[in-house]
Amino acid sequence: MKLLILEDEPEMLQSLEEFAAEEGYICDVACNLSEGLERIGLYDYDCIILDINLPDGSGFDLLETLHKDDKSDGVIVLSARNSLEDKLKGLGLGADDYLAKPFYFSELNARIKAIIRRKQFKTNKIFHYSNLVIEPDQYAIGVNERGNTLSLTKKEYAILTHLINNHKRVLTKVALAEYIWGDYVDEAQSFDFLFSQIRNLKRKLRDAGAQVEIKNIYGVGYQIKSI
Repeated sequence: MKLLILEDEPEMLQSLEEFAAEEGYICDVACNLSEGLERIGLYDYDCIILDINLPDGSGFDLLETLHKDDKSDGVIVLSARNSLEDKLKGLGLGADDYLAKPFYFSELNARIKAIIRRKQFKTNKIFHYSNLVIEPDQYAIGVNERGNTLSLTKKEYAILTHLINNHKRVLTKVALAEYIWGDYVDEAQSFDFLFSQIRNLKRKLRDAGAQVEIKNIYGVGYQIKSI
């Protein structure tokens, strides 16, 4: 599971990083609003741990951006501000939970896992994109007019569903590779492993009669489009 921790207090940030490592979470960090906005523009997260008081703005601004961009990242607000007004504002802007400082890390972990369980439950529903039918609980993607099921590897399935979930955005090759391969992408000498997966996906979609196209956005990355 991948977390983003947005916290400007160095000691708290270090404690949260150590907690995430102990629990086996993949973790990105940001120390201010600008860095946080950049991160959510590039990547999707299972859960964002969000401080409200930031040196260059408010965590509420990040919540508004997530809502505007129709992103499904889970969010837990961590704040020393424990007023009912702040809680209602955070939850009203789309936060999944609100935890006042100081807190127990065991409680934070329980709330993270609860959010992730809810997200997994939601994504188990069948959904459609163009003429594709995606069944997350079966890890299956079919073409509804033809009744074909795409024969995909796990990596191809992950790439395709990630592109579909972000069809309104262009995903950079770095962001896509990091999402699929995690920290191991840093060990790669080139992106040939990603290019070969994309080539295979394009061929399989075309052969199956899928009315979608994975477009190369020159100098940027990839985006999936209906055709």
